[in-house]
Amino acid sequence: MNENRQESCLIRLSRSDGKSGNIKYCSRFFYIFLGSSTIACARILPDEIENELRRAGVAEESVGIVVQPVDGQKPILALNADIAFHPASTMKVVTTYAALELLGPHYRWKTNAYVTGKLEEGVLHGDLIIKGSGDPSFSQKDLWLFVREIQDSGIHEIRGNIVLDRTVFGKTGYDPAAFDDAPLKPYNAGPDGLLLNDRKVEIRFIPDIVRDKVNVAMEPRMNGIAIIPPVAASSACGNWQNGMDIHFDDRIAYFEGQYPLACGEKTLSVHPYQMSDIRYFGSIFEKLWRESGGVFNGHVIEGTVPPEAQIVARWNSPALGMIVNAVNKISNNVRARQLLLALGVEFRGEGVTTEDGVDVVMKWLAEKGIGTDKVVIENGSGLSRDEKITPSTMAWILRVAYESPVMPELVSSLPIVGRDGTMSKRLVNSEIAGKAHVKTGAINDVRAIAGYVLAKSGRRYLVVCMVNHPDAGYARPLLDSLLNWTYEKG
Repeated sequence: MNENRQESCLIRLSRSDGKSGNIKYCSRFFYIFLGSSTIACARILPDEIENELRRAGVAEESVGIVVQPVDGQKPILALNADIAFHPASTMKVVTTYAALELLGPHYRWKTNAYVTGKLEEGVLHGDLIIKGSGDPSFSQKDLWLFVREIQDSGIHEIRGNIVLDRTVFGKTGYDPAAFDDAPLKPYNAGPDGLLLNDRKVEIRFIPDIVRDKVNVAMEPRMNGIAIIPPVAASSACGNWQNGMDIHFDDRIAYFEGQYPLACGEKTLSVHPYQMSDIRYFGSIFEKLWRESGGVFNGHVIEGTVPPEAQIVARWNSPALGMIVNAVNKISNNVRARQLLLALGVEFRGEGVTTEDGVDVVMKWLAEKGIGTDKVVIENGSGLSRDEKITPSTMAWILRVAYESPVMPELVSSLPIVGRDGTMSKRLVNSEIAGKAHVKTGAINDVRAIAGYVLAKSGRRYLVVCMVNHPDAGYARPLLDSLLNWTYEKG
């Protein structure tokens, strides 16, 4: 902030009443709090922030800001703090904090395997039932170890069916195209009681220049899925993804179009939305079962655990504290949705919907005395056009969280500026690098940050900034400038 402008404001206030002002969040004006005095200067921002706003072409009313000491009641900066903004992925701060407090950092999900019928000399004359718990982190590696554990119980051949019980969650009616009409994007995968690998497939395109063809390999490997690769092309690489249409259903992975040989080997991560949840999990299970020496010629079907079933194996997830780390560091939308549903299951029982999880979080916020009248939660991930929160409410949550017993787990899960996660490439060469934990948020027309800064003074501040504007994509320097300002001036 220009020193002369700052001093003149202070003098005017001191000469008018000589008393400290009251804290006030405003909708259109920017308030600065320094020491014991409140400086209310209409539309005066720190110069570096004002300059970045101008460069981005973002209107002042499209930005909400709160910067406040974690141990104080007054912000040192506040702009449009009581206006509800779209928070993008900073909403994950709310979801993960709620999960840590209500479930506990050591909470684990349990995936169980049951059998019916008789087991005779390694042959199961009955069904194998796998009961999901909504584990957000269940991976192919986990499933492989789980398969080994099932086989270690003495089962080597299954002469019944494999039954998948996903009833821990109710029917969600989830539409992967609803958010941005891009259902193949991995972040658009919906919640699932037997979620596996975040419901995505990594596809490798491997050019064979000698044979003028393109080979395709997929991970995880799936049983019974035919692969039709793209046609090899001699064109320049360019935007190679636009040269293909992908169709991926229960029987076939079809890559229609061309793949330029000049691209070399490339990897593409997709959400095979046209494939059923049962087929996705079942085809991977079958592949791993047979690769581990097991025999199975039945069907993979959906069902429930019958009363007479006996448990033979159990897989425990990593602790919630570790899962939250992955949710916030890399901003995993699929796992955030799972966490919201897990809260519903814990307090409402099986068969819950997302609305149950939302209700649990809203009541938890109210019980902590945090206002919810301008809070809208749709799925808890921030990948939404409906989710909203005010910067002052987000700041309130951050301040309460810092006083919580789960503070270490929450703060450590946020990306470290200039070091890891979604902040790994930002402010790398600035003094603030390594001294702030900040959750980022980015969707079309929205850029946001929410987290904590350890200022040069040694005092810690919470920082919230939300930009809702068609040119929000140009506002990243504004957010970075605010973080630097907090570090220098706090």
